[in-house]
Amino acid sequence: MHDFLLAKEIIDKILDIIKEKNLESIKSINIEIGSISMSHDGFDEHPEEINLKNLKFGLENIAKNTIFKNAKFNIKKIEGDSWKITDIEVK
Repeated sequence: MHDFLLAKEIIDKILDIIKEKNLESIKSINIEIGSISMSHDGFDEHPEEINLKNLKFGLENIAKNTIFKNAKFNIKKIEGDSWKITDIEVK
């Protein structure tokens, strides 16, 4: 569940970047991810180990309805407690 919610958050951010920079024909998106603090479950924020396989599945499925539906998601596990989009490659 956390993996899918994070995927939605990442997709929303990618859409913001694409709109802001007026990008088209997205080839790939590079993402770095550490342990994520989640608080949407009604409990205080706690570190959550995100399953990268589930995250990628969520990203690909949510992206099916976007202008970057054919983009490849490259996800790299890093130290720390956040995530960031490091690169968006256009064709």
